[in-house]
Formats: sequence, structure tokens, C-alpha cells
Amino acid sequence: MKILIVDDDRHILDALSVGFQLQWQDATIIAASDGDEGLRAFYEHNPDVVVLDIAMPGKSGFEVLQEIRRTSDVPVIMLTARGEELDQVRGLELGADDYVVKPFGHLALLARIKAVLRRAELPAPIRALPDFVAGDIAVNFQSHQVTLRGVPVKLTPVEYKLLYHLIRNAGRLMPHQALLDYVWGEDYGATTHYLKVFISRLRAKIEPPDGPGYIETERGLGYRFVRPTDVPTTGTRAAPDEEES
Repeated sequence: MKILIVDDDRHILDALSVGFQLQWQDATIIAASDGDEGLRAFYEHNPDVVVLDIAMPGKSGFEVLQEIRRTSDVPVIMLTARGEELDQVRGLELGADDYVVKPFGHLALLARIKAVLRRAELPAPIRALPDFVAGDIAVNFQSHQVTLRGVPVKLTPVEYKLLYHLIRNAGRLMPHQALLDYVWGEDYGATTHYLKVFISRLRAKIEPPDGPGYIETERGLGYRFVRPTDVPTTGTRAAPDEEES
């Protein structure tokens, strides 16, 4: 297990490196003190998870995240300043899997890392489950591959898991809390804000502007996956800025 930590605060780098090594002795900790060094370490070591500070001199955490997401869906946890909600939202929208607010304890961060790694290891359904096709979208459950008009769609583990549970319940309303529990776990503490951001990310990848809408919103209740041939119910496909939290 390789963990890349990118932060310009040497105290944080040292504390996390020592803390993680004590709690997770088989982990290899790779430390980088700025964005450029972090990217070099990422390409050189191919880490299993990245802990990435947002506010750094030179290349920011957002820029590093964008570079990583061009080539990899490795789990990324952003470190944000307390109360910087806009930074948290932007990080999630750019492809981060989670964020942790400073100051924090290394045990709390370690728990977050283990949680994103568990979500990244979603087991495939039983072999008897057939592949799913609806309109232009197709899902191979065994390989976790999603294609749109035959072209592979690159989803992060959380995005795939969210789509998986929506598809497994296609045509049925999935309440907010049920999706939160299925995707993040009952004890994780994820909120409907998380759900809103990831639904928006998923829609942007599987619903092209000239194509059908697959994810329907039931305001105040939840979401459902609909096939293009399904008759619309009282739900709507809300625009991103009209989504509720």
C-alpha cells in the first residue's frame, strides 16, 4: 500500500508520515512538499491513494487534482481549511473522493483513507447478473466497465458505485439516505450535499447534452434511474444549479 501526501507544511508531512507508519506498518509513505513535486512522485510511484492539500505555493491542489484525473481514478482526499466550503465543493466537482478539514488527527484521516479504499474495491455482482443496457449506455458488471455509444466512460469508484445502485434499482425511487448508506456506509457521516455533487458529476459523464437523461430527481426524496423508453413520472431531470441538497 502506497500513500502519497502532498502538503507544503513540513509539520503535517512529518506527523502524518510517522502516524500512518505506526498505525499501518505495511504502508509506504511518499511525501511531497509542493504540487510539482507531488505530480512527479505520483507518476513515479503510482500510489494507491493521494492525500492532497489545496492551498500550496505554485501549483495548487486543484491543479494537481486535475492533472491526476486526466490519467487516473486513484482515490484522492483533499485537505481544506476550516469553513472553506467553496473549496470543498470545487474539489469534489473536480474529481476528489473526499475531503478532510484542518486541523485534524491522523487517526481520523487514516479512517477516511481506509473508507475510500473500501469503496474503490466494490466487489462485482454475481456472475448470473446480466449486463445492463439502456439507450446509449451499457454497463458490464463483471468488469465495472461503462460505455456510452460504445465509448468507455471513465468513472471514479464512488461514481461507479452510485451508478451501480441506481441501475440495480432502475425504475424505482432510491431515497437520499438509502443511497448515502449504500455508497458511503451508515457510519461515514456523508450528507445529501455529497450526493448532490456526485450525482451532478455522474450526469455530466453519462448524459451528453444531445442525449437522453437517465437520472431523474424526486425533489426532497431521492433519485431514480430511468430508461429512455420509460414514461416520465412526477420526477424531473433537474439542471445542476436547480438540484436540491
